[in-house]
Amino acid sequence: MTTPPSASSGATPLVLVVGAGPVGLTAANLLGALGVRVLVVERHTTTSDDAKAISLDDESLRTLQLADLDVAVYPIIVPGTGTRYFGVGGRPLVHVRGTGGRRHGHPFKSHFAQPDLERVLRSALDRFPHVDVRFGTRLVELNQYPDRVWATLASGDGGRATRQIEAAYVLGCDGGRSTVREQLSVPLRGRSYPDDVWLVVDTLDDPHDERYGMHVGDPARPLVIVPGRAGRCRYEFRLRPGECAPGAAVPFDLVRDLLRPHRDITPEQIERSVAYTFHALLADRMRDGRCFLLGDAAHMMPPFAGQGLNSGVRDAANLCWKVAEVLAGRAGDALLDTYDTERRPHAQAMIDLSVRLGRVVMTTDSGRARVRDMCVRAALRSRRGRRYLTEMRYRPDTRVTTGAVVPTDGPGQALTGTLLRQPFVLHGSGCTTTRLDDLLGPGWSLLGIGLSDDDWTAVTAAGLPDARYVDVVLGDRAPRERGRWAAVADRDGALDAYLASLPGHLLLVRPDRLIAAVFTPGQADHVARALARLLPPPLVPQPPTAIRRSVIF
Repeated sequence: MTTPPSASSGATPLVLVVGAGPVGLTAANLLGALGVRVLVVERHTTTSDDAKAISLDDESLRTLQLADLDVAVYPIIVPGTGTRYFGVGGRPLVHVRGTGGRRHGHPFKSHFAQPDLERVLRSALDRFPHVDVRFGTRLVELNQYPDRVWATLASGDGGRATRQIEAAYVLGCDGGRSTVREQLSVPLRGRSYPDDVWLVVDTLDDPHDERYGMHVGDPARPLVIVPGRAGRCRYEFRLRPGECAPGAAVPFDLVRDLLRPHRDITPEQIERSVAYTFHALLADRMRDGRCFLLGDAAHMMPPFAGQGLNSGVRDAANLCWKVAEVLAGRAGDALLDTYDTERRPHAQAMIDLSVRLGRVVMTTDSGRARVRDMCVRAALRSRRGRRYLTEMRYRPDTRVTTGAVVPTDGPGQALTGTLLRQPFVLHGSGCTTTRLDDLLGPGWSLLGIGLSDDDWTAVTAAGLPDARYVDVVLGDRAPRERGRWAAVADRDGALDAYLASLPGHLLLVRPDRLIAAVFTPGQADHVARALARLLPPPLVPQPPTAIRRSVIF
């Protein structure tokens, strides 16, 4: 390693985000909203015109809400109703809608066009004077030192103009061919599927107006149809040998023949057509010193679970608050290690699910397809089987079991390591309706469920992280503010159904809305000690936050 350049004295630490796709722009917005100084660099000269990702789930929309972006994003999405599956001969099998409720405060799955999303995310960064975005700028070299990273950037015609910048941390959000990953010499593990060639066609003026995706598991020609906004629609066809090679120019005659059962098409109505293969790959590590890998730079998966972009947004949600906490001196470096600990197992589980869905749903084996259809129809005859399929209970458990979480004994432990639900709640003396996250604010939260004043006094003295304290009122009662404590009550039954079994307990909620611990006042000291290796001693309860404007859906 060469001798490090002199550190900038007194400069506000900078986070370098490499890549201005949806994941990089989401990360920049999250960091910007937390007051972190950010530089985003992107080798292309503008945001992308390619409609690659097309689906945002409820968790991703909630993450955008954390950055106050949901109001801007809703006009460019189609709030969806899940996915409808079809079997042999195109016969209907099952409509997967999730749980039916909005557990996270947003639709289960929504469709969008990636160029629209990138433009919204890019424009939103103009809110932050401490965030700088530079297109036409690429990363050339990274050199890490114990206290900083020096990055060499190239810009201008031919990339001949170079400059060095000093960063506290680097976030590699630069896609499957990541320069950051290459500079760190981090290998990808898994496999590719060179023989499974798919054709994606994005069309205009399309007659489809369904608010759900359609996965047609007909072994004669597996197919995916995803309607979008304003007459856009995506079609994906599994190709047969010899029809078109990956990356080759797609003949219009092939597109027209494949689309004929669904619509007429002209060349002008084709926005994009690409033949491609997919990968199931995961980086050996998602943290390397002061550098982190997010999105496709860290993991790539088949498209059949719709989790490629959503997994990248989860990466950003998990990491950005941790970086902000460390830079502000509110946490130690060990907190950053939990990014890899928490995210890699879940990313691997989503990769495995995507591979399984492709093998089962999109099979070209007619025998396997007939057995699949029989099993689905048999499962739908029982309540348990229906819920397993329609609520996507076959998805992997997303619970975090190791990292910045503290398991304890007692009821409610199934909630530890899961995302806090986001119902509408009543708050304040006027019983105003708002979404729970809009009340919690950007930092840690501590929800006390039916606690007495003595309970709150004991908890305040325990040494927990600096947090916003929220008194949760159960039953048919109105919330009542108590000094520095905010108070919420049930609006429509969702809050009571979620927490009514936990009177006298507390939920410690991280800034990314993951429940770090469920405990009683008597266990508060244990939780505080367990978190001490990640976080410094506590401060005092934060006053109730000003409520941001809610979007009522």
